[in-house]
Amino acid sequence: MSYSVIELPFKRDTLDCTTLNDLPEARHFMSKKTFVLDTNVLLHDPMSVFNFHEHAVVIPMTVLEELDDIKDRKKNVAAEARSAIRMVDEVLGQSTPEAIAEGVEIPVALKGDSGKLLGTLAIHRSPLADESKGRLDDIESNDNRIINCALEIQNQDPTREVILVTKDINMRLKALGAGLNRVEDYRRDQLVSDVELLPSGHLELETEFWKLVTDVDTWSEGSKTYHRVPRSVFTEEIYANQYVIDSTDEFAARISQIEDESVVLLDVGRHRLEDMEAWGIRPLNVYQGMAMHALLDTGLDLNLLIGAAGSGKTLLSLACALELVVEQKRYSKIVVTRSTPPVAEDIGFLPGTEEEKMMPWLAAIHDNLEALHEHDDNPEASMRFALEKGNIQFKSLNFIRGRSIQDAIILLDESQNLTPQQLKTIITRCGKGSKIVCLGNLAQIDSNYLTALTSGLTYVVERFKGWTGASTQHLEGVVRSRLASYAEQNL
Repeated sequence: MSYSVIELPFKRDTLDCTTLNDLPEARHFMSKKTFVLDTNVLLHDPMSVFNFHEHAVVIPMTVLEELDDIKDRKKNVAAEARSAIRMVDEVLGQSTPEAIAEGVEIPVALKGDSGKLLGTLAIHRSPLADESKGRLDDIESNDNRIINCALEIQNQDPTREVILVTKDINMRLKALGAGLNRVEDYRRDQLVSDVELLPSGHLELETEFWKLVTDVDTWSEGSKTYHRVPRSVFTEEIYANQYVIDSTDEFAARISQIEDESVVLLDVGRHRLEDMEAWGIRPLNVYQGMAMHALLDTGLDLNLLIGAAGSGKTLLSLACALELVVEQKRYSKIVVTRSTPPVAEDIGFLPGTEEEKMMPWLAAIHDNLEALHEHDDNPEASMRFALEKGNIQFKSLNFIRGRSIQDAIILLDESQNLTPQQLKTIITRCGKGSKIVCLGNLAQIDSNYLTALTSGLTYVVERFKGWTGASTQHLEGVVRSRLASYAEQNL
């Protein structure tokens, strides 16, 4: 691939930094890089080509072949593959083969942001091993062919900075070993630098809360009690629906409204949190109590439950869902789904109906149903009653696109394995009168292309932390068993 060189309108020996900065074409020339995108980047973010600003973006032919292979499969990523293909087609349009190889300017209108410079998009053919100076000889491997493309571009112009962008860790290592100067992960969607910075859903004060308050306005609305306290009471970042507890065993509140100079708190009481009950289940600690309080609040459309394996996420969510559907009749049904492992994304090989096909991947739900009724006189009959009266439906994510789920509480298990785009697709399926509960453990990500920082669950937690219709709760501790607790802490 060749690139045109901008002719600078001044002599090199009279170059002035101020003059250079005043010339957009000069800045473009001095800073332009070439980014070679792997397939997983386009699947992760089909609009990723718009996020490299004025730089050149190259898509190897092998990437297009992989997208073509994926687009017709019955997988969660098939829709992303089709979106990426449409995006490439919109950019390239009716360009000639020569222009496509050279690089076609990305239209600013497609990005929708006229304030940013956009670069070029090119398609590069996949070279043979000897064409890339024999860096990687196994050209049957798609990863190697993509790496060879990046190496060929780098060899053609050693002065140009060529960067391979991939979410595959092993591919990054192979590329560096093959001689590529720069390899990076795609971090455009990384909103936080550390998962420890994610909101936990609660604020623990080291002292007694009321000793910090000098001025308070208290009133009641029905059975609810509210307190307006000065904003200065809180030295840390706060947000709507965040719970506040202190060093005592009495005080607990939820932030209802944040004003310029004050904060409105809903008094929930620590004892009331710990004494809550749903479908016969009571919280084992105050963190579970806060989670149950948020789950049972029909004013919240989105509940995000994060915690280690054995912290009680699924059990609490299922119990609260049954309570809301069967006892309180706030919703008409419970829809249960989860992300399936890559080898099982296509459920067609399994016998039976959609729900029967999903049962192996939703065994956790079945196990928790058993736990909810293990002490009943007839556990099997109780489970059948819960399934029938709760109108529990097991759905595959493969078939959720295009649907609008009304008047339902949706339990999305293992959501840490979904990309931001996939989670957006699911959340936008929620229709009028529906609530969605996303469950996940950021320490148990099974996807090859996701980390705790780029998981869709991390993305949603950070994006929704300031919205009054959402609540995030991080469940502390492992309550499944003493063995599970010890394993979580020491393994």
